[in-house]
Amino acid sequence: MNIGILHPGEMGVSIAASAMNSGHGVYWASEGRGEKTRTRAGKHALIDTGTLKELCGVCRVILCICPPHAAQDVACKVIEAGFKGFYLDANAISPHRSKSISVMMQTAGIQYVDGGIIGGPAWEPKNTWLYLSGEGSSEIAACFTQGLLETRVIGDEIGRASALKMCYAAYTKGTTALLCAVLATAVSFHVGEELFQQWDLDEAGFTEQAARRARRVTTKAWRFASEMEEIAATFASAGLPSGFHESAAEVFHRMEGFKDAPDLPELSEVLASLQKMKHPTD
Repeated sequence: MNIGILHPGEMGVSIAASAMNSGHGVYWASEGRGEKTRTRAGKHALIDTGTLKELCGVCRVILCICPPHAAQDVACKVIEAGFKGFYLDANAISPHRSKSISVMMQTAGIQYVDGGIIGGPAWEPKNTWLYLSGEGSSEIAACFTQGLLETRVIGDEIGRASALKMCYAAYTKGTTALLCAVLATAVSFHVGEELFQQWDLDEAGFTEQAARRARRVTTKAWRFASEMEEIAATFASAGLPSGFHESAAEVFHRMEGFKDAPDLPELSEVLASLQKMKHPTD
């Protein structure tokens, strides 16, 4: 079966590899994509159709893995290209947004499947899970029977997989944003060293771990910002306060300047990017 990937980033190519290992042909569309994406797709032997319209014509299944803020726009373009088949939205979006895209897809005669990816790129076993919900989930899961990607179908209701992803990332990425803000605040009040000493008294090596998390998240902060906004919307729809993750989105927005940086920034650079305003006493 022919499977299309939109778009083959670091996560996308690993999922493509699982599909190829399971005996499927994997395609992508290079039109409008950058050199890094082209190089990555070529390295992993994805077949280039050139345009999205051609991709939609040759593939029975399309998997969408893109930044959350682009999910709806990509779905609209797939509909406009005349696709008829199975469409998996595996983006970090709220259940409400997933249901909205589902209605659009079903109206256009496309079988929509809701997905949520937990874990890093699927290059090791038991490291990456693709959760699926909605009719057609079993067909999507069957695309990865021999790959390193783990799949789990968790029901027929659109939005369940997205809800799970939102709840999981609310803690993992949300606490990273909180940690970055704590570090920046401590340094702003000139109590960073004292905080680090207390942390290491509580848990040996925690200061080093905190610094590493703050530095590493910078490469994905531009993407995580919109994910935090989707999580905030998810919390609000559940009747819970959304302000924490709205603030987390702002923390990540302030680090967007590190996108595509060749090396990880120093901790001092990360904290400086967060300190948009100096404390009034300084």
